[in-house]
Formats: sequence, structure tokens, C-alpha cells
Amino acid sequence: MKDKNVARLRRSRQTRLKIAELRVPRLAIHRTNTHIYAQLYSDDGTRVLTSASTVEKEVRATIPNGGNKGAAVAVGKRIAAKAKALGIESVAFDRGGFRYHGRVQALADAAREGGLKF
Repeated sequence: MKDKNVARLRRSRQTRLKIAELRVPRLAIHRTNTHIYAQLYSDDGTRVLTSASTVEKEVRATIPNGGNKGAAVAVGKRIAAKAKALGIESVAFDRGGFRYHGRVQALADAAREGGLKF
């Protein structure tokens, strides 16, 4: 189990190095068994511009379970709306070393539907 997490962190480090070269805001996600989180970092990576997760009170009111695809879609739409409010159209997607599959893919697709360009 420990080796699995080390490999994920190695993959995420490589992704972040590539994204740093692009100089665009970074949409980073993290998932646990029970929740999914999304944060939008500035293009230099020093500040969190906005965030959305299944822990937020507004999201929890609409989603009974934070660890499924429906919750990921809700978080994706929410982060896209918050980014649009800040005037951000284009981002780099940082999946945090997680496979682009299931909840990660659902969040990304919902963010794209919300108007973000990856």
C-alpha cells in the first residue's frame, strides 16, 4: 500500500513540473474514499485562488454521498463556476497522480461542461 502512494506522488511531481512550464492556472484535485477536493492555484503556484469540495456545506446539502461520481460532477461544476467568476477560462488539469478514470474523469468532464478549457 505504501509503494502505491509513493508511485502516485512520483507521478504527480512529474505532472507539476510540466504544468509549471506552461504558466497557466492549475486545477489540482485530490480524492479520498469519502470525499473529492478541487483547488485552483495561481499560474506561479503560490496562491490558492478558489476551491470546491464535497466537504462544503452547500455541496453536502445536495449530495448524500461524497465518494461517488455524482459528487465529483457537483464539485466539477462548482469549481468551474467559481473560476468563471474570477475570469479564468483556461487551466492545466493536475490529477495528482490519480488515474484519469471514474471520479477524476467525472470531475474533469463536469468542469469542461462548466466552461473551463484544459
